[in-house]
Amino acid sequence: MWGAFIQGLRDLGYEEGRNITIVHRSSEGQYQRLPDLAAELVRLKVDVIVTPASQNVRAAKQATQTIPIVMTGAGDPVAAGLVDSLARPGGNVTGLSMVAPDIVGKQLALLREAAPRVSQVAVLANPANEMYALWRNETRAAARALGLQVQIFEARTPDDFSKISAAMSRGRAGALLVQIDGMFLLYPTRVVDLAAKHRVPAMYGTREFVDAGGLMFYGPSMKDGFRRAATYVDKILKGAKPGELPVEQPTKFELVINSKTAKTLGLAIPQSLASRVDEIVQ
Repeated sequence: MWGAFIQGLRDLGYEEGRNITIVHRSSEGQYQRLPDLAAELVRLKVDVIVTPASQNVRAAKQATQTIPIVMTGAGDPVAAGLVDSLARPGGNVTGLSMVAPDIVGKQLALLREAAPRVSQVAVLANPANEMYALWRNETRAAARALGLQVQIFEARTPDDFSKISAAMSRGRAGALLVQIDGMFLLYPTRVVDLAAKHRVPAMYGTREFVDAGGLMFYGPSMKDGFRRAATYVDKILKGAKPGELPVEQPTKFELVINSKTAKTLGLAIPQSLASRVDEIVQ
């Protein structure tokens, strides 16, 4: 995904080592490290901080009120108190939000369309994620509207995956829904293996999991968000104030299905669903 951001900068005439310097720091999914990493970037006196996810943005905002911060795809920045409004964010934070109306409901509906016999869905989520409570509530509400039951499994570290797998063995879930989370993105194969081991269809919030062998992804294109974040950096470096740059909401949504995984699960993707697929991963 950061490759899309770099490409976005190149498209705007920036070349690392020639007219721009990029300093990269990663918490490696350990959210407790974010404040120290943000403080380190502030000490380096960078011109702009570019970061994904609400908790990352919050750590950066707590570290500096002056250095511009560009979100590549935070949750709901208004509800999280990161900006005053989408139209006029105020302060030093702007960028892109990944919030879309009823995204979880659409994911569950597509998952059931692919596997119509499913009545109970296991949900994998990270309670350390700042958006966890909101996402959990939206998931439960969407499931009720669709007549589905959900069982939420919480994973804070990769060590929790084996415990969740054992718990899933005792349950009766016929499908899996995975929350968007930085820690999960670090271990896509292990997350995908949860569904593969229990032979259940799974829906993911980013396409990296489908590339790793997961069944389906539906949602905003995170790569598109990272690429678009480069335009904010360009405007800020040319003098624009972040508080006056409106926060963008996602405009590009993708439905991606792994055909090999579908065959392994014995799923015949209905034509009504196949006609809406943006990409088939072989």
